[in-house]
Amino acid sequence: MSVVSQPLNIAVLTISDTRSLDNDKSGDFLTQALTQAGHSLADRAIVKDDIYQQRAVVSGWIADANIHAVLITGGTGFTHRDSTPEAISVLFDKEVDGFGELFRQLSYEEIGTSTIQSRALAGFANNTVIFCLPGSTGACRTGWEKIIASQLNADFKPCNFVKHLVQA
Repeated sequence: MSVVSQPLNIAVLTISDTRSLDNDKSGDFLTQALTQAGHSLADRAIVKDDIYQQRAVVSGWIADANIHAVLITGGTGFTHRDSTPEAISVLFDKEVDGFGELFRQLSYEEIGTSTIQSRALAGFANNTVIFCLPGSTGACRTGWEKIIASQLNADFKPCNFVKHLVQA
């Protein structure tokens, strides 16, 4: 993968009741992928699957004009603790409607119909794009490599999200 011409500052949030920085493979993957692409890690956090803890961290990041994007892993399933869509979607000014559908289409090729148990979503809040991915490293790889990396690359044509994130 080539290095981006316009680096962004990206924060990574892992939603988990059991993970720590020592065993957060999905957060590690996203951190490594974004830095290998030429972006900067603006911040990284792990919070329990709690609506208000998630909102508090993400609200702080979207209020920071120096953070262009947020990558969230975890909490998108259907267990009683999975609350990322409920926590984060209320912060969106605009939803990226096609993200979840495209993610599930690509994921179907890898895991079949189990992909319907993912509530992956994305949206914009205060000129910051937020991507919510499932907690597995494979799902993060699919989301990053097949969708997110190109949309956070100013050179990707015919369009990408960078112009919406960085003021001219």
